[in-house]
Amino acid sequence: MPAPLSWVGDASPDPIPSPAPSLRLVDPHSLGLPPRVEAALWRGDQIGTPIEQTVPSGFGALDTALPGGGWPCQSLTELLQVQPAVAEWRLLAPAMRGLVEQGKQIVIVGPPRTPHLPGLQLQGIDERHLVWIRAEAPLERLWVTEQLIRANAAGMVLAWLPQARQEQIRRLQVCAQNCDAPVVLCRPIAAATEPSAAPLRLELRFGLDWELRVNVLKRKGPPLEEELILPSVPASLDAVLTPRLRRPSELIASRLSRDPQELSHAVGRPAPRSPATADRSRTAH
Repeated sequence: MPAPLSWVGDASPDPIPSPAPSLRLVDPHSLGLPPRVEAALWRGDQIGTPIEQTVPSGFGALDTALPGGGWPCQSLTELLQVQPAVAEWRLLAPAMRGLVEQGKQIVIVGPPRTPHLPGLQLQGIDERHLVWIRAEAPLERLWVTEQLIRANAAGMVLAWLPQARQEQIRRLQVCAQNCDAPVVLCRPIAAATEPSAAPLRLELRFGLDWELRVNVLKRKGPPLEEELILPSVPASLDAVLTPRLRRPSELIASRLSRDPQELSHAVGRPAPRSPATADRSRTAH
């Protein structure tokens, strides 16, 4: 029979530590949640949620990167760029065209430049479905934009709010949660360093070959590291551009690769005069 264990001295033995509880991941599908709750459940590695309402952007690469596969409804989208009222029309025109074909209205608030109606018509946007609201003061633009969002009567709301503050953007985002149309705010690129309540923020700029370059600064889902390059030749130039002019970068590269001596005769600089010619010129004077 084995001898019982004994302790030396009067000290009581230290208690044996119990193992720490281990964390384990639980698959939400194994919880037996109702279908509606399970559909609304969002994971950090997913782009958006399956119940999100969107409007197709008309660019396949952009739809793949956007939550829900298009311009999101019931939330704000910010377009940040250096020069306003230029690139946003080319980016949003395909979506606008689809909404106009459905008989919906496109409402724009406070554009810094007069919209070019012939160019919009070439994009397939009927001017009878375009509503332009003049609002010069920043508070007027904010008030009009908020009322349009609350009314929920437009197919898309496009507003230029260069001076909007963080709390004002947050208020518009709260209102937009009950709006069934995309709400797009155009703001300066300097706002990229400021926090914003808008769930989707894009940096927009032009490329050399007529394309649009888009950086996704913020979206609901994992970050997108690469820049999106969207082909977008202006509709007014699509029928007149030659194949060479559709790729200006290749044309410039081919010219830069030539002999510098050959390029010196193409810039219109007068040829240097010989010494004999210079002497005759001074003698004539």
